[in-house]
Amino acid sequence: MNELKIKKILREFSKKRDWDQFHSLKNLAISISLESSELLEIFQWEKESSEFYKKKENLSKIKEEIADIMLYLLRFSDIAGIDLEKECLKKIEINKKRYPIKLSKGKATKYTFLEKKKNKYYE
Repeated sequence: MNELKIKKILREFSKKRDWDQFHSLKNLAISISLESSELLEIFQWEKESSEFYKKKENLSKIKEEIADIMLYLLRFSDIAGIDLEKECLKKIEINKKRYPIKLSKGKATKYTFLEKKKNKYYE
């Protein structure tokens, strides 16, 4: 994915429609959350083992919501001046420290509950 290319396209899209006035960070953050909720709604009441998402019509809805989330996130990061790639790589490094393989492998435990004394990220 070319983050800069999509940010530029979104800037032009917004400008042509005079939408910059609505694209405050607050409004975009709310939109990210709302679109994420729409993705969750697709999965609501489905069993963990369900493969409903493989059906063409369901997969189409999922793809659309994923794109909405990503577009709002890219717009947010563009306006806020955030380099998403840089911040994602930085967060992966933090998570490597928070979730050392020895303590977290095969566990869905939050880092704050992994052998507290050995994990300096315990809050």
